[in-house]
Amino acid sequence: MRTTLLFKAITLSSLLLVAPAVLAQANDATNANPGGSKVRIVRLSQVKGAVEIDRSIGRGFEPAIANLPIVEQNQLRTGVGIAEVEFEDNSSVRLAPNSAVEFPSLERDATGATISAVHVVNGTAYVSLLKPQSKGPANQFVLVFGARKLNLDPATHVRLELQGTKAKLAVFEGSVRVADAGGETVIAKKKTATFEVFDRNEPVVAKDIESTQFDAWDHTAASYHSNLGAFSGFNSPYAYGLSDMSYYGNFTNAGGCGSMWRPYFASAAWNPYSNGSWAWYQGAGYSWVSPYPWAWTPYHYGSWAYCDNIGWGWMPGGGWYGPNNVAALTPSQRTIAGGPISTPHAPAQPPSPHASSLIAVNTKPIAASEIASPTSFVFRKDSAGLGVPRETLGNLSKFSSESMNRGSAATPIYTSVPSTGRSDGRLTMSESLATTVHRGYAPSTSSSRDSYSPSFGGASSGGGLGNSRVSASPASMTPSAPSSGGGVKK
Repeated sequence: MRTTLLFKAITLSSLLLVAPAVLAQANDATNANPGGSKVRIVRLSQVKGAVEIDRSIGRGFEPAIANLPIVEQNQLRTGVGIAEVEFEDNSSVRLAPNSAVEFPSLERDATGATISAVHVVNGTAYVSLLKPQSKGPANQFVLVFGARKLNLDPATHVRLELQGTKAKLAVFEGSVRVADAGGETVIAKKKTATFEVFDRNEPVVAKDIESTQFDAWDHTAASYHSNLGAFSGFNSPYAYGLSDMSYYGNFTNAGGCGSMWRPYFASAAWNPYSNGSWAWYQGAGYSWVSPYPWAWTPYHYGSWAYCDNIGWGWMPGGGWYGPNNVAALTPSQRTIAGGPISTPHAPAQPPSPHASSLIAVNTKPIAASEIASPTSFVFRKDSAGLGVPRETLGNLSKFSSESMNRGSAATPIYTSVPSTGRSDGRLTMSESLATTVHRGYAPSTSSSRDSYSPSFGGASSGGGLGNSRVSASPASMTPSAPSSGGGVKK
């Protein structure tokens, strides 16, 4: 219901949206796709641990941060980290640790359908494509590795692992069409195909799928995005990012200010521009990137306004903001209790050749919610959802109200940790990234001897499914405050 209302509120505006990332794409005049365009809305939707990105601006790999636009020819890689990329229709690609992908093609054809190619360079990548809800041309998605091109149909969910000269494709849902020496092979649901990376012979197909320790994280993240699948029927970028906005906030009637969307856990003192980064794009300038998990649409479309006694809220309408996309405020909106509001200004000059193209902005200490003990999660006032796992802690409204009154709110939690298959059950630092946090108490089937305290960890955005087990006593997994990222260690 919250998502439906949010979608209707946003679609009241009639302006056709154009993604800010478009400015960083190649000129459409050079597009080899007749009648097509490079107009795409693709973002780095999750970053955890060591993740790096080459944004095709001549700087090579730099630390990655969430909510960066992904454009054609970008490269993404993980060390001891995981990452997710989200497309317009809420389809997504996820990288397990020690993996790398490239985006050789991100286009839109003359009919409006998207054409996406993702090249898996090494490691493990998951792809979950949503089923279109309306008739019309289907989006095209090609998964590339070595000399192979796999055509993924809509409503397909796969895992691709590159292991030396072999590749394993597990098809969880849907089907995959593979061009090979014998013509075309179709890999159906619940089957695994093993390829030789650099030849075109038919793959060896098995009838079962062997689970891995990151399947639970992937399946929960895929489910999170599919909850908004019905909106893809509108074939509109208005739906983009609504799953995050619906979970982390809601619309409220702000009296004389009208209807505004506000994040949970944000008081009147919270400022949407106190913390973030400026990201440089060649030919486009600087773009504002916010660290909050819901922070895509509200910083690229509509406007932020301050309402007395309520605080900052976002309103749909207007157009997409380009590289300098901080909404202009009217004079009446520029005061809080008689004092001026300070909004960030993009640097006047591009970064020097040896300086970072990501410039952090922190005008005040940033608050974050976190795991406070093995069995307790604390929501903090003015965290605005930062540190809160996606979807697994239930409805956040009550906790938001309590934190506003008391400064914080707590809920009991338990965790699911991936099964490693090793006799001692110990997790590596990479495996601990797949640990998931759940609201409530551990199921009664869990006993003290089943409990396990991983040596490493971090709060995850997903819930436990598949190859995982319950732990009533996880080690500390407090999420760190956002920063400009961390280097990938090979």
